Parts: sequence; C-alpha cells; structure tokens
Amino acid sequence: MSDIYQVTPVTQPICGTVRPPGSKSLTNRALIAAALADGNSRLTGALESDDTRVMIESLVRLGIAITHDTESHTIDVSGCNGSPNAAFAELCLENSGTSIRFLTALCALGNGTFRLDGNARMCERPIGDLVRALKQLGVSGHCESENDCPPVVIEANGLQGGTTTVSGGISSQYLSALLMAAPCAKAPVEIVVEGELVSRPYVDMTLGVMARFGVTADCGTDGRYHIDPQTYRGCEYDIEPDASAASYFFAAAAITGGEVTVSGLNHHALQGDVQFVDALESMGCRVDWNSDSITVQGGDLCGIEVDMNEISDTAQTLSVVAPFAKGPTRIHNIGHVRHKETDRISAVATELKKLGIRVDEGPDELTIHPGPIQPATIATYDDHRMAMSFSLIGLRIAGIKIADSSCAAKTYPAFFDDLESLCQVK
Repeated sequence: MSDIYQVTPVTQPICGTVRPPGSKSLTNRALIAAALADGNSRLTGALESDDTRVMIESLVRLGIAITHDTESHTIDVSGCNGSPNAAFAELCLENSGTSIRFLTALCALGNGTFRLDGNARMCERPIGDLVRALKQLGVSGHCESENDCPPVVIEANGLQGGTTTVSGGISSQYLSALLMAAPCAKAPVEIVVEGELVSRPYVDMTLGVMARFGVTADCGTDGRYHIDPQTYRGCEYDIEPDASAASYFFAAAAITGGEVTVSGLNHHALQGDVQFVDALESMGCRVDWNSDSITVQGGDLCGIEVDMNEISDTAQTLSVVAPFAKGPTRIHNIGHVRHKETDRISAVATELKKLGIRVDEGPDELTIHPGPIQPATIATYDDHRMAMSFSLIGLRIAGIKIADSSCAAKTYPAFFDDLESLCQVK
C-alpha cells in the first residue's frame, strides 16, 4: 500500500449525526455461532470489511453455506450443527486476530486436518496459549514455528471435553474462542482463566452472542466457566454499530469542540467500548445517553489518568485527544496491546513524537503531554486504528497526512468518507 490521505482541517466545530457500520467483534462472533448452529441464521447490519471477509471465506472453505449480500449488509448462514463438514482446509486469515483464534477452536470440532495462517504480522501474534488449552481438551494441534505464533495446524477428531486452563493476560480472544466451541464438545467443558483477564467486556460480548443463539455458560466468580453440551439454534440477529469505530467520531467532537451523535448505540449495548465516552466526560466533554443514540459535546479539555484495560481498542483514540487537553494524560494497564496488529504503545509514542508531542512510554502505559503540534506524515504500521485515530489530529492541525490509509478497510472501509461527510459545513 502506498496511498496517502491528507486530512483537511475544519473551520468550525463539527456538528452532526453518524451511524458507523456493524461491529466487527459482533459480526465475527455471530458468524461463528451461526456456522455452528442447527438451522439457518440471518445476520443483519453486518460489517463488510477485510476482517469479516476472511472469516466468511474461511467458513466457506470449512463447508459452511453462506450468502453475503453486501448492499443490504445481510449474511445468511446454513449451520453445520456443531461440526464443520470439511475434512481438510487451508485458511488464510491475513491479520484478523478474531478470525484466526475463533476458527482455531472451531476447527477442533471437526474431523480432519486444518492449517490456519496469516500475513507476516499475524505470524508474530501469539496463539500458543490457545493451542495448549485445546490440547487439554483432547485436541491435537501445534504451531509450525517456534515462537508460539501462526501458522497453526489442528488435527481434529472433535472436542472431547474436560478441564482446561488458559492465560487471561495476552488476549481475551483465547477465552472467547474456547467458550464458543465448548457447547459443541462431547462432554462438559470447564475453563479456568489464569491471571488477570484483559478486555473482559469482550468476553461478556461473547456470552451475549452465545445466549442469543440459545446456549449458555455458567460463569463463576473465581475465573471458572462451566459449559455443558448444547445446541446452537439458528436465528435472526441484528448487529449493533461498531462502538470502537464510534470512538473516532466522539473524539472528533472533543477535539473540535463540536457535538456529534452516534445513532444505534446506548447504555445496553453489548460492546464495552461504548464506555469510551466516560473518559471524554472526565476530560470535560458533555455526554448524553439516549434510548438509541449517544451524543458527545466538546468542552474545555483537561488531562486525566485512566485505566483502559477493558476498552483498550480505544486507547489510540484517547491518545490523539490528549495533546489538545490542559495537562498530561496517562493511559495505563494496556500492555496487551503490544500484541495487536502492531505494538500499539510503541507505534502511538513514535508517531506522536513525530508530531512534536512529548510522550513518556512505559511497559504498559503512555503519558501524553500537551504542546505545539507540527505537520507530519503518519506511519500506520498496517494497523487500521492508527490510520483512523491519527487522522483526527488533522481536523485541527494543517499538514497531517496518513500513510497507507487503505488499511482502515480492515474494519471500516468507508471511514474517511464518513468523516468527511460529518465535517462538511451544514
């Protein structure tokens, strides 16, 4: 990719309403549940992006019948009733962490040999803890390289059941993958989480999607999850707008002193990232929660200290608001984001420094100081969230360019179009 997007500063505060596309996290979870279901499912409001594309292509290779209408954002899935039909498949998941981790567990339910691979960055992203957890449940599998990263080979003969332990400190996607596969095991499954669980709201989201398809898990207070053998039931599932994507528009209101409403989200959303607005409220913004929308109005911003462990996908968004605040902002307990599409702590610090901003980087934190901002071309590291978040600085500062901006297509192909539309003078 060599495309460069130059951001045009706004001449007045942004005011308007926007509805981001469907949640990537919900779309990929719903695709797994629908694929494993007994019967047909229809997903409405589904996201069309690189991450969902590779998930759908892989499910089709596993023998799942899927019809995807991109114009109506509808996906029809004919479920396999707990076990994929293919006896062999080569799956390429590019840099989609949800896809490769969820599908590794799903492949364990089949009968055959399955190889899951990705791009160069994916081959640096850890998955060994998940493979070891599956082995404890009777699954034969291994990472081909010695770094506990993809490619992964699963030699499946169904999920036998039993007790397994999984680390909670690297990615909540390991636990989500096990939870979604567990109802289709031959015997009850007990999952024990070792250590602090990062991004806990994403696990709650997983359980919410599972419940919509008719299966449940018994969640103990001691990090234990018990799942009995059950059957997913096909259903119609309407997918919420992406709350992580919504954070960029809320941040745009904060940075420009404007007022932005995101429709389709509310207090009852399954996505924990809606709580990003709490951080903006602490910085001085006004937040109005409505039955089918959230509105953020910018104000005089002040620096804050915030633990973003549970909403770490929005840490980059807050990082680009921080330079416009009075006083430093400390974002901490986000060490696991170093294992995302890129090392997000290092990437954010590097690019903010390129803009002339003082940044203090720690193993699991960033402290960002306000100050004059200079023009620069922002490297995106093939990370969609770097592209989308850093573009917001250009709403106030001239000369901000986003290199390789098309990486935003991973989760939000129309992001820059929607941002420009919102910025138009009404």
